[in-house]
Amino acid sequence: MAAFLSLVLRDLRLAFRIGGGGLLGLGFFLVAVLMTPLGVGPEGDILSRSAPGVIWVAALLACLLSLDRLFQADLEDGSLDQIALSPLPLEAVVIAKSLAHFIATGLPLAAAAPVLALTLHLPQEGFVTLVLSLLIGAPALSLTGAVGAALTVGVRRGGLLLSVLVLPLYVPTLIFGARAVDDAAMGQPPGPALLFLGAVTLLSCAVGPIAAAAALRINLR
Repeated sequence: MAAFLSLVLRDLRLAFRIGGGGLLGLGFFLVAVLMTPLGVGPEGDILSRSAPGVIWVAALLACLLSLDRLFQADLEDGSLDQIALSPLPLEAVVIAKSLAHFIATGLPLAAAAPVLALTLHLPQEGFVTLVLSLLIGAPALSLTGAVGAALTVGVRRGGLLLSVLVLPLYVPTLIFGARAVDDAAMGQPPGPALLFLGAVTLLSCAVGPIAAAAALRINLR
């Protein structure tokens, strides 16, 4: 347990260093959402209707930005080989790194989302569901992204390949996350969409670490 926590804290320290990418996702999230009114116009009805999808797409892409460094940075400085040789199973390593990615990226996005929702005229009824959906769905983004990062580790300029691999896997999370917020904003119960979103996250928790660890073992041979 101590080794697991040490790895999480190490990745968090690296994420918030200059160039670590911890705040890069938040910055992208803010800019992408704030630019939306410039593109679609200032009409409140249009912004309100598109707000759930816009916020969720921006959050998804913001999580994707720092995924290519999840294992690549450790591979480049030799740390990944040392971590793989440690007593900590690779599955636990994947969970620790995904947890650190969620804390460094997912939590700031969830905290900033209500403020940005105001700029898109999202009804106040959707604010709580928006934060809740991001808190439920962001771990799935991190764990699914970890699988793609493990598959592309060591690949030169693998960021584009990572995006191609991961984005289709993000579709269920995007659909149910945006649908839950839309339902709440329209005065309908968001519970069913949140339950499906939670099921996607649980599936990612069950499959993601195993798949990512298997990919790491192949690439570290």
